[in-house]
Amino acid sequence: MRATPQVAALPRPHTSEGRQLRRWLTQLVVAEKLVAREADQLGVTVTEATPAEEDLLPDQTARLEIGSIAAAVLADPVARAVFAHVTADVDVDDDAVADFHTRNPRRFLRFAGAGGWRVACEPDLTEVRPRIVAHLRDAARRRRFRMWLDQRRADLVWLAPGYEHPGDPRQPDNTHKH
Repeated sequence: MRATPQVAALPRPHTSEGRQLRRWLTQLVVAEKLVAREADQLGVTVTEATPAEEDLLPDQTARLEIGSIAAAVLADPVARAVFAHVTADVDVDDDAVADFHTRNPRRFLRFAGAGGWRVACEPDLTEVRPRIVAHLRDAARRRRFRMWLDQRRADLVWLAPGYEHPGDPRQPDNTHKH
């Protein structure tokens, strides 16, 4: 990376930011290798049914929700096939859908009106149920994949000191904040 024209965009070596980049890249490479290994172990391959990256990570909120490393891994079609396999049984129940709608009645507003005026109309649960189910299922699938990836990494990988996750609060130059 340091031998490319984009080197000016990288943090300087041996700085706090440089160490954070090293940790992040280490985590990314480890996650990519881990997912490739798991794909082989599970017999998962890329097919026409493999979801597109935009389907799994439709917006910035989804990327933040799953974490930068898992989001970066999902750029690979093999990782998306593993995602589909690992999360195939994830679903949401009717109570969760109803609770979500009760807490967020205006989440899926529809607008009515004419002549330039628009009035927000809170939709009935029956009207927005499919959208809520999709929204909650997608979030639950991202959570399942992230937890699966974290657990597999914990089970199979030991990193030398200095290569821990960049968000590890034990690191002296941890700047990861939420």
